[in-house]
Amino acid sequence: MRASLLAAGALAALLSPAAAQAPAREATLRVVLSNELTSIDPVLSTAAFVRNHGFMVYDQLFAVDGKGIARPQMVESHSVSADAMTHRFTLRPGLLFHDGAPVRAADAVASIRRWGQRDVVGKALAASTASLEVIDERSFELKLSRPFGPVTDALARSTASALFVMPERVANTPATTAITDATGSGPFIMDRENWRIGDRAVYRRNPAYTPRAEPADGLAGGKVVKVERLEWLAMPDASVAASALSNGEIDFVEHPAPDLLPLLQKARGVTVGLINPVGSMVWLRINHTQPPFDNPKARQALLHAIDQKEVLQGLGIPAEDQVPYCPAYFMCGTPLESTAGAVGLRDPDLGRARTLLREAGYDNRPVVFLNGADNPLNNGSTLVLAEQFKRAGMNMDVQTLDWATVTVRRNRREPPAQGGWNLFVTIANALDAGSPLSNLYLASPCEGGLTGWPCDAKLEELRRAWWEEPDAAKRRTLLDAVHARAYEVLPYINAGQFRTKSAWRSNLTGVLPATVPVFWNVERK
Repeated sequence: MRASLLAAGALAALLSPAAAQAPAREATLRVVLSNELTSIDPVLSTAAFVRNHGFMVYDQLFAVDGKGIARPQMVESHSVSADAMTHRFTLRPGLLFHDGAPVRAADAVASIRRWGQRDVVGKALAASTASLEVIDERSFELKLSRPFGPVTDALARSTASALFVMPERVANTPATTAITDATGSGPFIMDRENWRIGDRAVYRRNPAYTPRAEPADGLAGGKVVKVERLEWLAMPDASVAASALSNGEIDFVEHPAPDLLPLLQKARGVTVGLINPVGSMVWLRINHTQPPFDNPKARQALLHAIDQKEVLQGLGIPAEDQVPYCPAYFMCGTPLESTAGAVGLRDPDLGRARTLLREAGYDNRPVVFLNGADNPLNNGSTLVLAEQFKRAGMNMDVQTLDWATVTVRRNRREPPAQGGWNLFVTIANALDAGSPLSNLYLASPCEGGLTGWPCDAKLEELRRAWWEEPDAAKRRTLLDAVHARAYEVLPYINAGQFRTKSAWRSNLTGVLPATVPVFWNVERK
């Protein structure tokens, strides 16, 4: 009954006078993603909702296809010197920003420089760069100061702080200051006047966008927009979203609550399917700067308290979509899967966890666990993990917030009792985990690192050695060394891997398999 009443409320909102003035239904696609849009700077924020926005309004120099291979996107040609130390890029002709200005090499260079100040991959590329200069209106040149093998993979960065090309005037904004201008050159134009946090973000088809000639493939290829308008609705209640989808009031739900999937699979006119074939991982992020987890033994205690299978069961993930045990930092089922150095996680050992906590000097102080409760996956995994840690003897303080607040709160470095934190959960995909280079929460650079602030020079040396090594066999050995060291440092912990299904109206065609929800190529039949 509650779900029906809430769904009725959602429908009433859609039928309000403001909604009645919207374009014809056939021209509008209405989607519900894991979180609503609350900020728009894809460099300043690593939140998935900002990345999702980025793929609407921006384009990329290179983009990853359905097999994870970097393909030219805005780039027309790319040449590399014999020693692989100099790269020259030329942009496709006719690229335009939403304000009508041409896309220039200067825009690309400024965008790379801003991105390189904050993103883990961008920082690695910047540290290996001798110069990055404009050659002419459409061409620019990157000269390396030391070997860096995955240059195009870096420029195809599509998650965390993805590399999007902005106008130079916007990209010149300090990387620590949020941009307010959403001008890009991508397939959609953001309608800033109709963006209402707590309600919806609105995008229009970009009539001046010129797609590549190739078919759409993952995040690469021809981005052909087949709807006139897209509305990204704020609908945090999973039951409301499921009812709205079943009733045809919305068209797509990125992550329906697992316990609602059986109902959606039976609903007339609804398709349930896998878009991300590798799946997702529950990342438990740890604050390395605050007790008790500033002590490595306290972090290691978590490994022996976690039961991954129980976490996945608590989320309601169907058995066929669970990976009951996965110790891999770079995700199970990928070419970079490793078990080197792995301990714990398969079966909890509460006695060992308590011993490590005592050795760490844990004094029963509250452990502040931030819970982004408006996301069912975050909420479910947080509650299960908190109970597991309580069994191991920790005094758990689960603080219920919305995810947008968590993304702000997690940047605070004060003690937990003064508004800081100890733990939070986020859901990562195969692109987030990626590799020793691209795994954003693996990086442990001390100063300048991401929230949680792990600090380990040896892990950083091993990561850098991996991306600088040209020999594949040696890179595999280095990868295992990175993995083993990560289990000593524990920048974060894999609390469970699983595949997630999406749901959409059956009259939609062209929904692309990709690790990021994208809506070019989608049309209603």
